[in-house]
Amino acid sequence: MIIGVPKEIKNHEYRIGMTPAGVRELVHQGHQVLVQRDGGTAIGLTNALYEASGATLINTAEEIFAAADMIVKVKEPQPQECAMLRPGQLLFTYLHLAPDPNQTKLLIKSGVVAIAYETVTDSHGGLPLLAPMSEVAGRMAIQAGAHTLEKAQGGNGTLLGGVPGVEPGKVVVIGGGVVGENAARMAMGLGADVTVLDRSIDRLKMLDSLYGPRLKTLYSTVESVESAVCSADLVVGAVLVPGAAAPKLVKRTTLVNMRPGAVLVDVAIDQGGCFETSKATTHQDPIYNVDGIVHYCVANMPGGVARTATFALTNSTLPYIVDLANKGYNTALLDDADLRNGLNIYKGQVTCEPVARDLGYDYMPAQDVLN
Repeated sequence: MIIGVPKEIKNHEYRIGMTPAGVRELVHQGHQVLVQRDGGTAIGLTNALYEASGATLINTAEEIFAAADMIVKVKEPQPQECAMLRPGQLLFTYLHLAPDPNQTKLLIKSGVVAIAYETVTDSHGGLPLLAPMSEVAGRMAIQAGAHTLEKAQGGNGTLLGGVPGVEPGKVVVIGGGVVGENAARMAMGLGADVTVLDRSIDRLKMLDSLYGPRLKTLYSTVESVESAVCSADLVVGAVLVPGAAAPKLVKRTTLVNMRPGAVLVDVAIDQGGCFETSKATTHQDPIYNVDGIVHYCVANMPGGVARTATFALTNSTLPYIVDLANKGYNTALLDDADLRNGLNIYKGQVTCEPVARDLGYDYMPAQDVLN
């Protein structure tokens, strides 16, 4: 199979879909890998490293899209990339379609076979290709939030860890999954006063057993969320409904009761955000203010630590890429129900039920279209 790895073009996105080690593994198994020249240079993955791993360097994305059987990316294809996709071509990347009707429409029109990293599952019901970026984003949320709390950034001037004689900052994490746990872990490491809210008692028990009295846990209700948010210096939105748009858990009316200069970091922004006042921002212009509350809603947070994120992502995606390349997508998807859950678009049909429901498309089960 010919596998294409184009350079990412989203704002300040320096990740790349495959490391040189990943290229070497695929070439070893008899496949050809086309990598766009300078695609990884910004994070130290030079053209020479890719060539030494057996990649063929290509000058333009247009040439890669035209030649490749499978396109491996990091972020969702931008409109100019969607226009380069062709019927029957395989696209393997993050898609986040539910809050993005335009991308969904373009992918349907292209006739592409699109597998989304974020809806591939595992035998335990986890999301193995979302998890590494969720770990990165959760940890980054505290870094970004701590910086945004500085007075010069518009925050209330609180140091999360406090100092002797001064109480630490209060961090509230809504959602106790992979993002939430990593955010809480980082915040506790800084010495903050940390509370996690979740609707799963089992998840709260697990977090309590891991972290003990250092971490407060609350069952998530409208009242407990509102109460916790209004006393916080930093709130991290870490809610995920796989494949679907994120629920709006903090309303605009709540903001006026929050501490002036408090910070909201919405890690769920890829799925539309879990704060009513959230709108996607970029690394170039990451924050804005609503009713005295600072919002950080960067839609590709892990792109800020692109080198770490690229290696973590390839470690997780490579086995699936190898399987798709060795078997072809039809056989690979039929053989593996967890990979099949990642199929969102198949030659003009929507095969992810939450996407179909949220955007008003007819839903076609993946098993049916593949057979």
